[in-house]
Amino acid sequence: MKIYLDLVILINFFFDFIIIFATKCILKENAKLIRLIMAAIIGSASIILLFIPLNSFSLFLLKLLISIIIILTAFGRRNFFKNLTYFYLVSIILGGFLYLLDISYTYENKGLLFFNNGLVLNFVVMIIISPIIIYLYVKEQKSYKNKYSSIYTTEIYINNKIYKLKSILDTGNNLKDPYSKKSVILINNNIKITKKEFLYVPYKALNTEGIIKCFKPDRVIINDKLFKNCLIGLSKERFSLDDIDCILPNTFKEDL
Repeated sequence: MKIYLDLVILINFFFDFIIIFATKCILKENAKLIRLIMAAIIGSASIILLFIPLNSFSLFLLKLLISIIIILTAFGRRNFFKNLTYFYLVSIILGGFLYLLDISYTYENKGLLFFNNGLVLNFVVMIIISPIIIYLYVKEQKSYKNKYSSIYTTEIYINNKIYKLKSILDTGNNLKDPYSKKSVILINNNIKITKKEFLYVPYKALNTEGIIKCFKPDRVIINDKLFKNCLIGLSKERFSLDDIDCILPNTFKEDL
């Protein structure tokens, strides 16, 4: 069997680069392109390990050392463990997908037995599919982070009663009481608050205006941070967000 070493090194460089680049995109690391290329070259050079007689444990330690050098070359020492973790995570995701494709197109099964049908996943197909897999994974990771990075645990204390709610910070929520200048935290209208004293706060939105029934809380704790200068407003409509019962005002952004 012929092994084209230059082709193997080139393919190894390609996969190492997209894994490192994906790690950079997910973690938003400010790394220069030249550093990513250098790190990928180091990774592709590890192909020489195939020609060194090593036992499994020694090979594992050597691969771990090379991974550390790759991360240090690409991103430096800042957030090292986080970068290394995501580097391995992306590698596992990509490797798992390619292995699944290889098994699906290389083997056929008869009952519980699998036979090689002579087809091998083409390198060209792998090179085309791999960036697509990485792109979809990075896109999903960013979407997940954007969705959940602004979610908080909120505790509202009113009349010795605690309302524990899952909340989200809305940069478009600038609602304030025009008299006291207190920001308004909106909660779902299905949450029953038993308090006799309340006030109405006027609001203006796109092509609409009205008033919101508000309560003055004893205190509000958001992710262990205390907020006092605020009001609790009862939304007129039910929130459509999953499991979200509370919308925090934009003025809380700096404190959170």
